Amino acid sequence: MSQSSASASQAKPKLKSKSGSSWRKVLPYVLAVGSLLAIWQIVAFFLPSYLLPDVPDVFKRLLRSTSTPEFTDGVKSSLFRLLWGYPLACLFGALLGLIGGVSRAFAVYLRSLISILQSIPPITWVPFFAILLGFGNATIITVIVIASFFPMALSVLNATEGVNKTHLELARVLGASKGQLLTKVFAPESLPAFVTGAQVAFGNAWRSLISAEMVGGASIGLGYYSRWRGEVADMEGVLMSILVIGTIAAVLDLVLLEWLKRRLLRYRYVKTGGNE
Repeated sequence: MSQSSASASQAKPKLKSKSGSSWRKVLPYVLAVGSLLAIWQIVAFFLPSYLLPDVPDVFKRLLRSTSTPEFTDGVKSSLFRLLWGYPLACLFGALLGLIGGVSRAFAVYLRSLISILQSIPPITWVPFFAILLGFGNATIITVIVIASFFPMALSVLNATEGVNKTHLELARVLGASKGQLLTKVFAPESLPAFVTGAQVAFGNAWRSLISAEMVGGASIGLGYYSRWRGEVADMEGVLMSILVIGTIAAVLDLVLLEWLKRRLLRYRYVKTGGNE
């Protein structure tokens, strides 16, 4: 009886500690969102509603829009393009970055290519690909790939240069081929850089997606919806689309990508017995 009571008393502090830790992680985001909404509402008090609608009015508009195909189809189209372009960019960027670790000549070529092309804003490619591929998904997905490729490739390429030389020489002494060096040495040691590159690439991918949709790359999507609402001076629609664009990006980045990071780099988040 005494042993069970002791176990229960030990479990309670752990439960409290875990819930307190979770709350500390969530609190900064709650405060950030709350402060932005508060500033928005305070400014709205001093401006006419057609210039800056109240926060509750925009949220009501959002609730109504979730049942309209015009808006929901736009959200689905934007996510469809992102889910094609972003993974392709991460895959190609990581693969070419790893190849640069094995081949010094290719690394110099890739770094030169990145330094030339990454200075060109991705949005400037929209007219080129619109003429080449036509308006729609192909153009926007290609722009997303271009925007996301460079940070991923550069991040992994830089990581290959910092691979532990002892591990590399040991693998060579044991007779490892270039393919084995790629998969057994460079890939595992570049994993943290891959995760970092993926997070940076996501920001580029999302911004390029919305921008490409806004400048005429498509006739449906969140970017197109925002531009169209602006053309008819629908401020509620513009703010609603901005709210949705920011929310989706935050959820994908702070929830999905963070979860993926902790899965891939779980050894960095393992707590010792004294910290539990």
